Amino acid sequence: MYDKLEFIEEKYEDLSHKISDPEVIAEQNIWKKLVKEHSDLEPLVGKFREYKAVIKGIDDSKEMLSEDNDKEFVEMIKTEISDLENQKADLEEEMRIMLLPKDPNDDKNVIVEIRGAAGGEEAALFAGDLFRMYTRYAERLGWKTEILSSNPTDIGGYKEVIFEINGKGAYSRLKYESGAHRVQRIPTTEAGGRIHTSTSTVVVMPEADELDFELDLNDVRIDVFRSSGHGGQSVNTTDSAVRVTHIPTGTVVSCQDEKSQLKNKDKALKILKSRLLDAEIERKNAEIGSERKSKVGTGDRSERIRTYNFPQGRVSDHRIGLTLYKLDAFIDGDLDEMIDALITTEQAEKLTNEE
Repeated sequence: MYDKLEFIEEKYEDLSHKISDPEVIAEQNIWKKLVKEHSDLEPLVGKFREYKAVIKGIDDSKEMLSEDNDKEFVEMIKTEISDLENQKADLEEEMRIMLLPKDPNDDKNVIVEIRGAAGGEEAALFAGDLFRMYTRYAERLGWKTEILSSNPTDIGGYKEVIFEINGKGAYSRLKYESGAHRVQRIPTTEAGGRIHTSTSTVVVMPEADELDFELDLNDVRIDVFRSSGHGGQSVNTTDSAVRVTHIPTGTVVSCQDEKSQLKNKDKALKILKSRLLDAEIERKNAEIGSERKSKVGTGDRSERIRTYNFPQGRVSDHRIGLTLYKLDAFIDGDLDEMIDALITTEQAEKLTNEE
């Protein structure tokens, strides 16, 4: 590992010189790529330099031990060496994790699709709860959200809501949310006080950019039609709703939230690109083989991943067997403890596979 880290540090130094070179700066596309590569290596190089300083500290302390026989001083140095050895072990573990292959989509924004599944109106209400949960989580991290398409119900839920979350590293934290989410609670419409079980599905996709692939518009059919349902005074008066169909795959996206046909078209194409990128990721994951797949990664989208039990105030993630008794805070966007546990589990799996 040490040799690999030294090579990375040399590469980082080389990049530092290149991004300061006026000739490279003049080539903006190349310069931006090198700056990103430099920025990606910086945390690991910083950690490696800290590690080297700790090793030097251990060597210096051991040298001092051989020079002085004062009992009190010797004990102090031994304590210092012990602390440094612990620090060294912690840094080695951190660097091992940092050296793991990185998901190329981790830094991207995300597009999230939530749909009410089994349970009728109650499933749609729960879909609305999940939408608010993720938007509140985004607010906590300073990320921005925007609805791209929605199909609300009359009592405050969503049959479907598609929205974008803009924030560095959004995909790295939210990619574990794809799957079926189950809720157990007494619906407000239930007169007998019986607990009902409903399900909503969540799909988290990295937002596709031009570097991922270029969508050939010759492969896309665009139809316009009149909006229906919710939408205010302009509903049914203009052909502002847009349906885009990707002919090779049969993927269809409709958007009618905006009054502008152009805005609806832009949003529909954005969703379409991300669905096509997501399908490509799924295809590659399928090629990896079941023994290499992560328990917590982007697995089967229909798989039940989590249960929200309101009478008991608990939320349970079935992939890692973690139950938290703070459902109210969780639904209000306090997701970090769960997400951190999912990330740690996946990192542990990757480390095991690397050995």
